[in-house]
Amino acid sequence: MHNDHRALGLAAAPVEARVGQDIANDRPVQPVTLVRPHAARRAARFFVEKFRGTAMYAVKANPSPELLTLLWDSGITHYDVASIAEVRLVATTLPDATLCFMHPVKAEEAIAEAYHTHGVRVFSLDTLEELEKIVRATDGATDLTLCVRLRVASDHSKLSLASKFGVDPRDAAPVLIAARQAADALGICFHVGSQAMSPTAYLQAMGRVRQAIVGAGVTVDVVDVGGGFPSTYPGMEPPPLEAYFDAIHAAFEELPISYSAELWCEPGRALCAEYASLVVRVEKRRGDELYINDGAYGALFDAAHVGWRFPVTLLREEASDTKPLAFSFYGPTCDDMDHMAGPFMLPADVKAGDYIEIGMLGAYGCAMRTGFNGFTAAAPVIVSDEPMASVYLPAQEAEPTPSNVVTL
Repeated sequence: MHNDHRALGLAAAPVEARVGQDIANDRPVQPVTLVRPHAARRAARFFVEKFRGTAMYAVKANPSPELLTLLWDSGITHYDVASIAEVRLVATTLPDATLCFMHPVKAEEAIAEAYHTHGVRVFSLDTLEELEKIVRATDGATDLTLCVRLRVASDHSKLSLASKFGVDPRDAAPVLIAARQAADALGICFHVGSQAMSPTAYLQAMGRVRQAIVGAGVTVDVVDVGGGFPSTYPGMEPPPLEAYFDAIHAAFEELPISYSAELWCEPGRALCAEYASLVVRVEKRRGDELYINDGAYGALFDAAHVGWRFPVTLLREEASDTKPLAFSFYGPTCDDMDHMAGPFMLPADVKAGDYIEIGMLGAYGCAMRTGFNGFTAAAPVIVSDEPMASVYLPAQEAEPTPSNVVTL
């Protein structure tokens, strides 16, 4: 099994610990990622048991081999890979997994290696040119599942994915007809955008799927509703995931598709957001600005570049009794862009030398980390407490909020 932590910017295998406060008590110089295997297992089992179809993990959200193995052991058998590097990683880590190459624009060499070396049989596309590329690279294979990606709206999502990929349903007929002729199984896929805040996003997208099928007059064997399943963050509390599943399944049942058609989804954030958090040290305070030892070029890319807000906890043995204050963060590099506007609500007496835990960073945290300016992170640590927020735990079962945690 592949366990190269260096490929992920990790120094060594995780070490067992209990909670974030234990880490703060050790006063680490570098930021420390806390991982919660039990949270990933719970998320995976939720999708396996409640989504009435096949859930495949979107590897880009967090490519940790340890996480991939956790998800596999919890029943996730399909993996959405978006590059030949992800294909190689999952094929090495989980040799029995089903890999689906769902990036609509791929190098021909990547397609050929995925098909001939790693046994990939599922590919997405959104143009006739990409279809021709797949046919050439696979030597005219007759065992392909080809998923045509439709362009759908991201109106109900916090991060749009509506502009880069996808064929308009009104223009999809030639692509669908040609793919049907080349494919053993024909699929339609879409992505409503990241962090969809309403099941309506999927209902509207399914309407576009119907439009495309009727316009092309083809038999469809797979409908892949993509990702977008939300987690919970400050100011972003979505409806229960069951509401999304119910809406998707009802719409799926109404589509003019093959009686044996399969329903797929591609959760990324929803499977791994609760898996990890980050402990950082305050190096300096300037008014309502905190200089911390991780940032835009580390695990906080989303906080800097798309204004994502994460839950935060001041880690002190004795709770602060001061009122909350809205802070922004500066990361450790020399770049002015290394700035996270927040607001991050923390006790007003936070100071240099304090430690803060930043939650819900299992998705796109470690995956976005670089070594820019020489700043890296310490080895990850396994903890046993619950994540700072959860879409899987009833409120009464969540960890009690410490008195030094301020939420909005």
